[in-house]
Amino acid sequence: MNYIEFGTTGEQVSEMCLGTMMFGSRCDETESDRILGAAIDHGVNFIDTAAMYAGGLTEELLGRIMGSRRDNLFLATKVHKGIDAASILTSIDESLTRLRTDHVDLYLLHWPVPGMNPVEIMEALSKVVAAGKARFVGCCNFPAWLLAHCNSIAAANGWPRLVNNQVAYNIIERGIEVEILPQAVAEHIAITAYRPLAMGLLTGKYRWGQPLPDNSRGQTSSQIITWLSQYGAGLDRFIDFAAKLGVEPGVLAAAWVRYSPAVTSPIIGVSSLHQLQAGIDAFDCNLSVEEYDEITWMFDTEVKEEGLQRFPGLRYNFPRLRRNLDLLGK
Repeated sequence: MNYIEFGTTGEQVSEMCLGTMMFGSRCDETESDRILGAAIDHGVNFIDTAAMYAGGLTEELLGRIMGSRRDNLFLATKVHKGIDAASILTSIDESLTRLRTDHVDLYLLHWPVPGMNPVEIMEALSKVVAAGKARFVGCCNFPAWLLAHCNSIAAANGWPRLVNNQVAYNIIERGIEVEILPQAVAEHIAITAYRPLAMGLLTGKYRWGQPLPDNSRGQTSSQIITWLSQYGAGLDRFIDFAAKLGVEPGVLAAAWVRYSPAVTSPIIGVSSLHQLQAGIDAFDCNLSVEEYDEITWMFDTEVKEEGLQRFPGLRYNFPRLRRNLDLLGK
């Protein structure tokens, strides 16, 4: 397992982040313990959870199975309830109790909401850090302008800045390529990518025109059913390309996400040891530029806007400029 610097924190985390959303819901405590132990044995030290997972049961389960292993883990959890100061300050205490620890390494705002008060929010997060209950703070699903706005407030008041943005990213969901990934490179913000396998769509278990597997998420997920209908042809090409390379489709999907220099850690959520091994294998799969480009254009999912076309001789192209990760010198 490779390790990578987590934004500006100076901390080294495993390139793979173990997602625990299915602990306590799709896998029991015994299997969760096996998964955690195997992940640690493979060098994973970055664990992501949230108070809302399984109504708090996931945090409780993690608190029981981590034991003394907690000291060697970089543990992240998220604000529950609302996004006001009171919710931030009480949610951390409740999470620490469930997790059986006196601090988390990373405390994240889960979603922005209409009418939020960034000054109140950043001040509350500063109190959490000052109390030693979290070492660093970050956010999930923040547009680039909102993250920059919050960090300008933090800088003006001497409060801790948001060091991480956790966002959905896969071959189908590519909106963060506009603004968010370039901002991350410029400002050294850690990007953790959830849904790298598009909720399992990119694992090869689903094929357009074929019955949905029994007991799969696709039988109840409108997202998977919709994506399958929209991108079935691309999915067929992708699965065939994985076979040509001799890797599992899920391995290839995660490898595509980690190829981006703006992505710190893909979050791999699993409910079995078999799924864990497939996730770990993705971190030994290094794509060439040609392979990456071929995969990228299998799906018609690039964010569309006028001016994106490759007109011969066109030197200035603002939509493409917005995605450029190389504008600043090293």
